[in-house]
Amino acid sequence: MTAVDDRADAAAADAPAPVITRPPRGWFLPLLLRLHFLAGILVGPFILTAALSGAAYALSPSIERVVYAHELRAPVTGTTVPLAAQVAAAEAVVGGSGTLTAVRPAPGPGDTTRVMFTGEGLRASESRAIFVDPADASVRGDLPVYGTSGALPLRSAISDIHRTLGLGDAGRLYSELAASWLGIVTLAGLGLWIARWRRSPRRRDLVRPDRRATGYRRILSWHASTGVWLVVGALFLSATGITWSQFAGQNVTDLRAALSWQAPTLPTAVGAGAGASGGAAADPHAGHHGGAAPTTTARVDPATFDDVLRVARGVNVDTGLVEIKPPSAAGTAWTVSEIQRSFPTQVDQVAVDGSTLQVVGRTDFADYPFPAKLARWGVDTHQGTMFGLPNQILLAVTALGIAAMVVFGYLMWWKRRPGVARPGRPAPAGALVRAPWWGIAAVVAVGLGVGLFLPLVGIPLVGFVLLDALVTAARVHRATPSAG
Repeated sequence: MTAVDDRADAAAADAPAPVITRPPRGWFLPLLLRLHFLAGILVGPFILTAALSGAAYALSPSIERVVYAHELRAPVTGTTVPLAAQVAAAEAVVGGSGTLTAVRPAPGPGDTTRVMFTGEGLRASESRAIFVDPADASVRGDLPVYGTSGALPLRSAISDIHRTLGLGDAGRLYSELAASWLGIVTLAGLGLWIARWRRSPRRRDLVRPDRRATGYRRILSWHASTGVWLVVGALFLSATGITWSQFAGQNVTDLRAALSWQAPTLPTAVGAGAGASGGAAADPHAGHHGGAAPTTTARVDPATFDDVLRVARGVNVDTGLVEIKPPSAAGTAWTVSEIQRSFPTQVDQVAVDGSTLQVVGRTDFADYPFPAKLARWGVDTHQGTMFGLPNQILLAVTALGIAAMVVFGYLMWWKRRPGVARPGRPAPAGALVRAPWWGIAAVVAVGLGVGLFLPLVGIPLVGFVLLDALVTAARVHRATPSAG
């Protein structure tokens, strides 16, 4: 043996042994790993886009108060002119080009009043808002606003990207896919984390990144330790985001209606139609996807805004954030609605007959079914309005954390991509085939239930199963010796 051979043997002995990741035993953990991997790879871009745009949207309420400070704020004085004068000033700007649909009086000193109209060139759920100084009825701005949230152009544009990528109803499929699969991927990842926790001798490395690790192991450590801190936030955003979606959201609405979990409807019929059941139901999602605008074309007396607000103040409207709407059709009442989405929630409503100033209906948040209250609180927290700036910062941090998780996932895939030396690979396909009959039955039952309720989980899930079956069949075929 030569000296060169001795040095080669010594170097080989000192070289670190390759790290091998063995697939978990049994069938359930490999199935979770396979689901987490495939869903993360294929749905990751949608979750990443929703997370980044969601982080921007979370901060947009505070940003727009700076960008549109001139329209939203006015000099503080000790005088306030009647709403009638403010409405008249706004009507002078609009002329005959729009129909008055709602008024939001200045909620406090230094705020402006919004007088909203229909107009040409506006999208569904958009209004033309004239911003009026309540001290002297001078006009401070003219901007489109969106939905019950009253989002101004910047926030509305960010919201549109977050919801639809600017593609209209077709784009809603992307956000529904992201919201539906975020919860699935999170739960699968949590199951894998719990399994590692149970068998790990260094559990602290599962709740904070392992600084000693390198390469793939370092990325995995960041992915696992960061992910466990985001579980609650990710599940919350998934659950509340689903309620806005096109298909699963309708299933949620139908379920709430079947269980009488909806907010009460405000009776608005007057005169001969007072016995009818028609009215306005409180929609907790109206701030994000808009609400129906009144369709009346009859001119209203601006002085009536002062009158009906005064009546509502004597009933149950006691917050500064209110919206007054003229009748939406003949035979219906004026409505005064609290729109305070921050804690404590104030969304009481009153319907007033404009000709007699008699109250014809009211709803009180205190009388909502508890599930309806949860829906209201969930929506407001998701939008960052429930607890103000701290709420918005927490949402943004959570969303950016979810985006980082997607990036970590792709980096791990790149480290162990086909054709390169790697420390391990995802659990092999075919985990479900190794399951007992009861395991297969349970997985199929859960898959069918979830897939029917969340269609954009069910359809891709069928694709994942078919892909897994094809991969398994191909491996079996390669492993089978050819005849002859």
